[in-house]
Amino acid sequence: MNYNSTLAGNVLLLRGAALWLLMALLLAWCLVFLKFDLAFIKMFFPGQFTRVLQAHLDFLLMTALLFGFYAAKVPLPISVRWCMVVGAFTNSSLFMLQAMFPVLDSSTPAEGLFPGIFRLYLMSSLLITSYGFGRGSVIVLLSTFGTLPDEREG
Repeated sequence: MNYNSTLAGNVLLLRGAALWLLMALLLAWCLVFLKFDLAFIKMFFPGQFTRVLQAHLDFLLMTALLFGFYAAKVPLPISVRWCMVVGAFTNSSLFMLQAMFPVLDSSTPAEGLFPGIFRLYLMSSLLITSYGFGRGSVIVLLSTFGTLPDEREG
């Protein structure tokens, strides 16, 4: 890969997008194996088939968003980039966890430590993802008017 100093900071988005695309491909194969009704894969995903499909599609969506922000060539603060990459994973993994642990996928919240940790993970994921993509969107929007916020933030 050729080094480009104007995009060097955003390379984290490219790396995250590549990783989450690989995750989406892995889940695509899991979907195929689930359709073939293979017992070993059902051990990993005893929950609803649709939750695995949702995880697969969400990883693809997040990958596209990360590639898009990278392609926009607008410098983003490190906190925004990390929140985008981490949020892209955690948000997509929520569906995967529901497929792996059906107790997390009920209309009424389950009681106990594990479901409580899941709810905390869910809320943290929503906050991190919203901050990363929301602030990134504002920065990209402002760049179209020629006004960028101070980029010295860490």
